[in-house]
Parts: sequence; structure tokens; C-alpha cells
Amino acid sequence: MTGQGHGRLTKRLLLLVALMFGFAFALVPLYNVFCQVTGINGKTGGPVAATLVEPEDKNRLITVQFVAYINEGLPWEFRPDVTEVKVHPGERKLVHFYAKNRASGDIVAQAVPSVAPGLGAKYFHKIECFCFHQQHLAPGQEVEMPLLFFLDTALPDDIQTLTLSYTLYNLSVRGSS
Repeated sequence: MTGQGHGRLTKRLLLLVALMFGFAFALVPLYNVFCQVTGINGKTGGPVAATLVEPEDKNRLITVQFVAYINEGLPWEFRPDVTEVKVHPGERKLVHFYAKNRASGDIVAQAVPSVAPGLGAKYFHKIECFCFHQQHLAPGQEVEMPLLFFLDTALPDDIQTLTLSYTLYNLSVRGSS
């Protein structure tokens, strides 16, 4: 192979690497859109307007369970105030989660939700949620964080229980101690 041939091959390989790198970055947003549209992987959508709440379906009662996890290395206490509620589809329900910063410095955290079964995420609508905002807590500070939600009346009949779990992640630049 000549010097020109090596140069062309090198340029093509670099272009291929750049395209693969770009594709890898595009996968995350594409995956998120796919999950939001299909409800796969339990990803919930963003806030919905309170005016979109439908009339209650008093003929059905769904169990909604709440679970809280803390990502490794985050020195917070984090839990739901209640672990389970019964809700009619279309009924607005307000619950709270508790968080406390046990570190000696300020920490900013963000909660990421997931719904199981994954198909149920499409029917779980949050009007207000602490997960929409970063939580900034000073040392020793504790807060009650609201979650106002409703279940879509189109929730499939075979879904009788939904589990909403939140994982809290440390967004602070510096490590906490």
C-alpha cells in the first residue's frame, strides 16, 4: 500500500470512529424517547397538568407501592412516608417522601423514578413531584418532599399493583463526608 493509500485509510478509519462515537452519544436520548413512548423500562414522563385528571373509576382499586433507594456514597436518609396506598384510577393522590442530609457539607441530589411493571409507567402521571427538581440540603437538614399523582383510567385491567421506586443520586461536584 502506498503513502496515499495509508492516508486515505487512516482518514476513513478516523471518520468511522467519529461516527461510532456520535452514535454512542445519541443512543441515550433515543433510548429515553423510546422508553417514554412505549412505557418500557418503567420510565415515567414529566409533569402533567392537573386539568388532565380524568373522573375517578370507582369500580377499580389499584395498589401503588413506594420504594426508595440511595445511590452508593450518598450519606442521606431517604424513605417514603407510606409504603403503599390504594387508589382509584383518575383519583389524585398526595404522598410524601422524607430526606435528611447526614453529611457535614451541603449536598445536591436528584431522584430518578421507575415504575414496575414497566408497562404501567405509561399510565402513571405525576402532577407534582420532588423528582422534577434537584434537592439541595445543608448538613443535618431534613425535608418532606411531595408527590401528587394519578393513574390513567386506561390502565390495563390486568395491572392491579404498581411499584414506584426512586433512586437518589448525588449531583454535588465534590464528594461528601
